[in-house]
Amino acid sequence: MYYPPIHGVTTQRMQLVRVNHRLTKSILRMTSPLPNILLVDDDTELASMLLEFLELQALSVTAVDTGELALETLPHSEPDLIVLDVMLPGISGFDVLKKLRESHNTPVIMLTARGEETDRIHGLMHGADDYLSKPFSPLELAVRIKAVLKRAGPTTETRIADLNLGKLKLNLTRRELFINEEQVALTAAEMRVLEQLLRHPDEVMSRGKLTELALNRPIEAFDRSIDTLISKLRKKLAAEGIDKECIRGLRGHGYLLDSETLDS
Repeated sequence: MYYPPIHGVTTQRMQLVRVNHRLTKSILRMTSPLPNILLVDDDTELASMLLEFLELQALSVTAVDTGELALETLPHSEPDLIVLDVMLPGISGFDVLKKLRESHNTPVIMLTARGEETDRIHGLMHGADDYLSKPFSPLELAVRIKAVLKRAGPTTETRIADLNLGKLKLNLTRRELFINEEQVALTAAEMRVLEQLLRHPDEVMSRGKLTELALNRPIEAFDRSIDTLISKLRKKLAAEGIDKECIRGLRGHGYLLDSETLDS
């Protein structure tokens, strides 16, 4: 595997990483291809450590240290998931995410040093699938990566059938939404929230339950991630002539997808 240089990381250290992982990675490749991860972070020490750790977790990692390099790398690397730092030199992680979402639905986990709710909400509004506040455990990042990849890919459950309700048709294999036979663009996180609502029509789903099922993590104090995603879903449905109140909010209880409203 080719490891692109990371500024500030010594050749000796990178060579050691390659030697240590060569046998493990060769054995893994005999059974199945490794998920391809693009790591975008200008903290070279952190990037080097994460590269080494994630490869031990059966993940193939390419690391770059600027947003510009990340966008240049995308057409060639075709990553399965991107780990994207918010604070980057040049264009920010948010700008990279916005540009990425113009043409790609690749899952993205945002890294933020500040851990502020505004950062998390901003990232989710622009199509991030998950976020992690620095400092964090490399193991937690690996677990989150695998969870997001699992959610993004087809599973035994999702291969059973499409989900259809009223004018909505969700193709679970291709992860595409159609309204009146016209495709509607959704981010991966929006798709997973809508999928859970379609799997449980006319059933109140708590914000905590939606967070666990759609974002694959427990809800946190003052966590408005689901509310933000629901708001964006409502706007996209309304733009296609669907009554936005088909997703009803019940204060103190959660959200409900109203099949009667969808059929009207």
